[in-house]
Amino acid sequence: MATLPSEPPTSSEAGTGGYDRARAPHLQRQVAEGFGADAGRYDRARPTYPADLLDRIITASPGREVLDVGCGTGICARLFQAAGCRVLGVDPDPRMAELARQGGTETEVAKFEDWEPAGRTFDAVIAAQAWHWVDPAAGAAKAAAVLRPGGRLAAFWNAFDPPKDLREAFAEVFRRVLPDSPSGGFWARPAVDGYRAGCARVADAIRQTGAFGEPEEWLSCWERPYTRDEWLDLVPTTGGFTQRPEPVQQELLGGLGAAVDAAGGTFIMSYATIAATAVRLAA
Repeated sequence: MATLPSEPPTSSEAGTGGYDRARAPHLQRQVAEGFGADAGRYDRARPTYPADLLDRIITASPGREVLDVGCGTGICARLFQAAGCRVLGVDPDPRMAELARQGGTETEVAKFEDWEPAGRTFDAVIAAQAWHWVDPAAGAAKAAAVLRPGGRLAAFWNAFDPPKDLREAFAEVFRRVLPDSPSGGFWARPAVDGYRAGCARVADAIRQTGAFGEPEEWLSCWERPYTRDEWLDLVPTTGGFTQRPEPVQQELLGGLGAAVDAAGGTFIMSYATIAATAVRLAA
């Protein structure tokens, strides 16, 4: 898996365009459950989600009971709560779950595939930057089991794209520091392309349940400014970064920071939040 992004595609996809099932993200549990090592940084540095996408999910759901799969520290859950939803979070990492609780989100600790709903049902099942850590077939089936008729499953990711010159500079840093890794190749094309391929696989798993209407792709585009320090605060929260040796981490951060300095110390990141979503059919 590429250090950037921590989401689809897998490392082999980033380098070749093919899908390596043996290295699918949900099987990489050390990475999947490693974000809690610095949960405070994750909560502070990870980007938000666009209001228009959240509004669309809420409007297209029959009610406001929401299950947040892989809720992490509650970044997205808090947004849904602020919009008037009642949110239950599920996350496998107790450190992340505890921070979510401190932020006001009721959270239970479990892998979604193993989580026991105890008869509870929901109007929406969401997964913000997390569905790739869930077994696609088992996750879609569990979502179908806990959604009310007309309820909506929405899995979504933030795909980011810096300005072209900076994207090329970031790619060069990864090629220099990690010459045998596909990470540098991630920057060769808009990130949304890889995420779109991941969403297509999510849609296939949803179809296979036979419990949902035809999946849709929703896209929301927005921007966010970053200073050098803000960007370097975010990078270590991406999947697999902290699995690398400390000297490699520091060399990557030094190179990325120098690239931002050369660009003037700040930049505008273009985000495309892409969702795979479908409606639960009546039984």
